[in-house]
Amino acid sequence: MPKAIRIHEHGGPDKMVWEDVALGDPGPGQVRVRHVAAGLNFIDVYQRTGLYPIKPLPAVLGMEGAGVVEAVGEGVKDLKPGMRVAYARPMGSYSEARLMPAVDCVPLPEGIAEKTAAAMMLKGMTAEYLLRRTYAVKKGDTILFHAAAGGVGLIACQWAKHLGATVIGTVGSEAKAALAKAHGCDHPIVYSKEDFVKRVKEITGGKGVPVVYDSVGKATFDGSLDCLRPRGLMASFGNASGPVPPVSLLTLSAKGSLYITRPSLAAYTAMREELLASAGALFEVVKKGAVKIEINQTYPLKDAARAHADLEARKTTGSTVLVAG
Repeated sequence: MPKAIRIHEHGGPDKMVWEDVALGDPGPGQVRVRHVAAGLNFIDVYQRTGLYPIKPLPAVLGMEGAGVVEAVGEGVKDLKPGMRVAYARPMGSYSEARLMPAVDCVPLPEGIAEKTAAAMMLKGMTAEYLLRRTYAVKKGDTILFHAAAGGVGLIACQWAKHLGATVIGTVGSEAKAALAKAHGCDHPIVYSKEDFVKRVKEITGGKGVPVVYDSVGKATFDGSLDCLRPRGLMASFGNASGPVPPVSLLTLSAKGSLYITRPSLAAYTAMREELLASAGALFEVVKKGAVKIEINQTYPLKDAARAHADLEARKTTGSTVLVAG
């Protein structure tokens, strides 16, 4: 019987339990995947704590994973046993094996290893939709990306540079500033030492930026608005410091007719065609070397609670994977 990390109630990392899970044959439209690795993401923390409530419990955590198809159910045409696949939904990747909808699996091309895929599917496709669709970054743009040394941030900095942008990024330490700079961030700002709003205005000659990508949430939200030029776009896609309080629409008017969006990967890959196109764009930039996926931390799957604690304590950088088996 395969094992998995499950929670029986919301709470801290101590609520994560390594236990046996029953696993049968795939039903219609399903596949059974034997995992090689699972990715670690802040959404896993949100779901564990109950910020994003999970029903019903108990539930297996983890949104991102990669492995090999063991069996397919009735009606599955484009996936076969032995195929390597990866995915960024639905929840359940913190497991040695699982059943899941075939429609959510993306075949892995040659040249992309399972561990690499597990480190990049959710983060990389998030960077894809943010930079290419939420606000289409173009050559000559100057953008602000918070948490530039994080999993999404390191991918986004490289991809934005590939698109021809000048990248400003906030980070939590000098070491993370160096890491972000090595991955395409032109102007890393250590937020504990510098006023990021003031620095953004200095870098842009007082104009501000057309877009801010903010996964930090509560701690950076107000400052992010002040970094925008008139009619700029605030893309708030995470809550690492806590959820953003309600904001008055009049504030957006007073600060220059600003736009705000709260995008999600689920909405941008809701159709199978969108999912395959997003993953395909990610595979392309990785295979050509424009975006390098670096796994900076690796934990055994059974030690996922320790990985969560390190993530919340800001001890991790870039991508982290949990290795099954």
